[in-house]
Amino acid sequence: MMNNKPEGDMGEQSAAEYILKHGYKILERNFSCFYGEADIIAEHKGAVVFIEVKTRNGRGFGSPAEAVTASKRRSYVMIALNYQKIKKLYDTDMRFDVIEVFPGARGEEAEINHIENAFDASDFYSPRGRRY
Repeated sequence: MMNNKPEGDMGEQSAAEYILKHGYKILERNFSCFYGEADIIAEHKGAVVFIEVKTRNGRGFGSPAEAVTASKRRSYVMIALNYQKIKKLYDTDMRFDVIEVFPGARGEEAEINHIENAFDASDFYSPRGRRY
């Protein structure tokens, strides 16, 4: 089995540097709870942003964002709700972004594609808080 952890770690570092340059404040990295792990949790313009980072060397198997399955999106929503409860952030806007990272050749910068509002929590919950 192939180990993608070094590539993933490099992608997360590139994504973190990118968002810092664009005015985000990183609150957590690799936040883990019962529901899974959020790569980056940041604050931007008053919203808490949960960021899934996907790193790929090529586009042969589709875009990295396409790898963020419904199951992964559902996990992120649950992680966000858990984080909101732990941090008592009840009146705070939340957003879910995906950052695609394509590592550059030796010495070149990575290509970053930041997809803001990549998905919405309402995809998984009705207004009454019931799961679909």
